[in-house]
Formats: sequence, C-alpha cells, structure tokens
Amino acid sequence: MIKRDYYLNKLISYKDKDLIKVITGIRRVGKSFLLFNLYYDYLIKLGIEKSNIIKINLESDKMKFLRNPAELSEYVNSKINNNEKYYLFIDEIQHVNDFEDVVNGLRVDLNVDIYLTGSNSKLLSSDINTKLRGRSIEIKVYPLSFIEYHNYYKRDIYDDFNEYLLYGGLPYLINEDDSNGKIEYLNMINETVVIKDIVERHNIRNPHIFNAVYDFLCSNIGSYVSANKIANTLKSNGYKTITSDTVGNYLEFLTNAYLFYKVNRFDVKGKAYLKTQNKYYVSDIGMRNAKTNFRQLEITHTLENIVYLELLRRGYIVDIGKNYNNEIDFIAKKNQDTYYIQVSYTINDPNVKERELNAFKNLADGYKKIVLTMDRDPYIHLENGYKKVNIIDFLLKENILGLI
Repeated sequence: MIKRDYYLNKLISYKDKDLIKVITGIRRVGKSFLLFNLYYDYLIKLGIEKSNIIKINLESDKMKFLRNPAELSEYVNSKINNNEKYYLFIDEIQHVNDFEDVVNGLRVDLNVDIYLTGSNSKLLSSDINTKLRGRSIEIKVYPLSFIEYHNYYKRDIYDDFNEYLLYGGLPYLINEDDSNGKIEYLNMINETVVIKDIVERHNIRNPHIFNAVYDFLCSNIGSYVSANKIANTLKSNGYKTITSDTVGNYLEFLTNAYLFYKVNRFDVKGKAYLKTQNKYYVSDIGMRNAKTNFRQLEITHTLENIVYLELLRRGYIVDIGKNYNNEIDFIAKKNQDTYYIQVSYTINDPNVKERELNAFKNLADGYKKIVLTMDRDPYIHLENGYKKVNIIDFLLKENILGLI
C-alpha cells in the first residue's frame, strides 16, 4: 500500500475549514482510496466516531438512488441527529445533477465537513464555483509520481525509471508483478474510462470515430495538434463523415475526463497566448502506451510528458512557449517564480545541444533556463547561465528548480 502522504496532508490541512473539498483526477488514480481509507483512518485515529462519518458511493448499486438531488439531501439529513460535527464523503459526485445546490445547502444548514470526489473537470467550472459562492477547494490527484514509485520499490533507480516510463503510475499496478497483468489492467482502464465515462455519458453515436481521435492523441503526445488537423488526418484514413467540430467536442470530452491535458502556447515576445498550435499530454503514460500496443515508445515526448505531469503536481501553471522562431518546451510559473525548461534525452551531441539551447536565445528577463536530460553527469552550468539537470534528479528532488 502507498500512503500518498502528499495528498493526505493536503486533506488534513483543510479539515474543518468552511470549504467543500473536491478531490479530482482520472478514474483509478486513487481518489476514493485517499478519502475512504487513508483520510477515514486518520479521522478515526483522532477519535471521530464512525457514526459521525457519512460515506456515500454513488457508483454502488445500493446507493444509486442518491443520484437524485432530493434523495441525497434527505438521506444526509436523516444521518445527522444532533449538533455534533459530521464528516460527509461522497464518491463520484458528477452523477448528481445540480449537485452544487445540494452540497452548498448541506454546508450552510448542517454542522458538516464535506468532501467530494469526481472524475470530470467540469466539477469546478466557473459556473459551479460561482454557485458554491467560492466555498470550494480542489485537490488534484495524479498518478504516482516517480518518487512515490521508487520509494515503494527501492530497486535500482534506472530499472525503476524504465518500468515507470513503460507502465506509468496508476496505483493498482504495484499489486501486479507480471507484465501481462499490468498490460491487461491498463487495457481494462482504457476501456472503462472511454466507454463508461465518455461514450455512455455523452451518448456518442459513433464510438469508433471517437476511439480514432483517442488513438490519434495517444500517438501524438507533445506534438502540435488542432481539431482541423485531426479531422483532416482521419478523413484521409477513411473516416469521411468526421468534422472538426466533432473532433473539438471529443477533445473536450477527453480533457474533461482527465485523460489528457491541453497545454496552451504563449508568445514570450508578444506576451500573449496564441490561439493555434496547442499540445496535449496524457494523464498516465502507461495508459497511452497500452492504447498504442506499446509500439510507439518515443522517448523524448515520453520524457516531456513525465516532466509536464510532475510540474503540475508541484503546483506550477505550465505553458509551451514561442520565442521568435524557436519553441520552448515548458514555461513553468508558480507564485513569483518562472522557469524556462527544455527536455531532451541527451545534449551530448553538439547539434542537439545547439538546438535545445537556441530556445533560450534573446530571453533577457532573468528567469532560470534549464535543460532536463537523461545524461548521467551531475548538475552542471552551461553557457550564458543556462543549467543542465538530470531528469531523475529533477523528479526525486521536490525543490530542485529553486536550488540550482
């Protein structure tokens, strides 16, 4: 079992605060385990009575009736018999229409600390947050970080990393020692997430076309894509009826289900976001590899994907950058800190080094410029104040960007 202290401590820090805690992330990332096991055990150890913790799983057949807002409100009220503090856990709240009205009413009327999990990013859209009167806080749960993964296995660090790049970080996989078992699980999750969360939820009439869009994104992580480009490519492959509007809808469905993250493109010189040439990164590299039958193990974009997710986990806002005619892999911002980051398997080849460092030319704003590579030399200074850091060191050292 992996305790996931990073997320548990976040929940603990918000305990009893007048905020609705919303735990979000892709299915099977460990949201329910975090809340219903780890945090539940924490409350019990504090002396909270079991009867004061109300647990609702909206995917249980026995509790599906609570997807009705009125039934949900009545049920919770029936469990509260006095003025003591109660703790309410609701799993997969997106199944309740207009859930925000129900939970906000419970928050206002009862002495209850509310925790929700959800697998759809619209849970915290601006409209919903307005209805909650700003009384919600999102706790984003990601697949296992490499430091969580390596601390669990404690094997040779490069062996662990190579396996992590192949199978990803869905927590259940630590229970599977056999590679076939890992692959079967990843395939099952792909089917569950795509069919249950997207095709059925959105009543998609042509799931084979949707699946083709999903395949395209999996094959093009870290590449510039657009709805038009995908539609034109699929038309040339025989999907004659597909339109860019349909592709745009499917891209939205995939990002709403946390399967992919859309990364915006920022023009550093013009100081504005560009409307074209976005990139998409997958939420779990193992799911992506399974979807492509492990035939497209392209190392550079895989490394980019791992770095992107780690930056998100650490709380950075991450964009891709345009610097005149050069492209910056990531612009990472948090509070007052900004970093320009390039990701490359190696820069030992002089031509590759020149290409990667060209991305930093004419950036005179004083922010750190860092190249992350798999080169096994230690952290070193490059010309013009640029830094070179080993990717594994970056993944294992939480504050490394601020220390170099």
